[in-house]
Amino acid sequence: MAQTHRPLPTLTELLELASVVSLPLNTRFRGVDVREAVILRGPEGATEFSPFIEYSDAEAVAWLAGAIDFGWQPTPDLLRDRIAVNATLPAVGESDVSAVLDRYPGCRTIKVKVAARGQSLDDDIARVRAAREYLGSEGRIRLDANGGWNVDEAEHAIHALAEFDLEYVEQPCASVDDLWEIRQRVKYMGIPVAADESVRKVDDPLDVARRGAADLLVIKAQPLGGIHSALDIVRRAGLPVVVSSALDTSIGIAMGAHLAACIPNLEYDCGLATAALLAADVTAEPLIPVNGSIAVVRPLLDESLVQQQLASDERDVWWRERLERVYALLVSSTESTGRHAATSSTSTLAPIGNAAT
Repeated sequence: MAQTHRPLPTLTELLELASVVSLPLNTRFRGVDVREAVILRGPEGATEFSPFIEYSDAEAVAWLAGAIDFGWQPTPDLLRDRIAVNATLPAVGESDVSAVLDRYPGCRTIKVKVAARGQSLDDDIARVRAAREYLGSEGRIRLDANGGWNVDEAEHAIHALAEFDLEYVEQPCASVDDLWEIRQRVKYMGIPVAADESVRKVDDPLDVARRGAADLLVIKAQPLGGIHSALDIVRRAGLPVVVSSALDTSIGIAMGAHLAACIPNLEYDCGLATAALLAADVTAEPLIPVNGSIAVVRPLLDESLVQQQLASDERDVWWRERLERVYALLVSSTESTGRHAATSSTSTLAPIGNAAT
């Protein structure tokens, strides 16, 4: 049944409904010890605007569209009430692996970060070996290189790590051309290649699928403009997908969980357990895994916790100024295309059809 879209909230409304929080991490991740986010209070519930600090205003537009989509627009019909999730293992030393993975009770899939700056392939091998020993023979190991290898490095690393029975390798190389090349080189090994940055950090998120450069896509709600936009990409890509998060608060994790709950065929455990990496959250019931899955719910903000985790005055001003700039770009984009703010530009792209081979 068609749903009525609410109009774009005004900037004044967003700023009045915003709280900037700064949440400490249990383990250093993506080079940071603290995660900052803007929590917004929309008519559909709490939502989150949290592009990483280094992202440009232009790149952050999709993140704001995603936050507005979740907070101001009704969610599509849900097909499930729980989502199986993977543990995420940052680029920690071998001796720290067990302590990190203990935060993900019941998870039988581990995504291991590899190719981290300043580390070697030997470091990656030791970390992946420790993760495999933690899981035993029946769990699944997937790697995430965040585009950190060139094609030759990726081929060498995948060969070196294949003994640990890999489920897939995520974004082994940065460019779509290189993804296509490494996929051809390792196809005989039966190790799929997944695309993440090549979906959410490009002008055409379907290019990687259209060119047959990946076996599956990693889909993140906020960076792709929200649930409705991401579902459009999933439908058009015709590839299996893994719904993941971007080190969000439990509010952002809920956005991803609702996206995952709308996808008819969800073959892989989702990367929606990263709230376990936070030492604090904005809800009294954080979305951390129980028996390897999380519930599809909208957590209620605990205003006392929000107040405890408010960012400094300087960081609050920084985020509010960023929100103003990004909102102006979002409005400009919406006016130029004639589409609703929460509608992805991919709506004009032709369907790809079946998964590329």
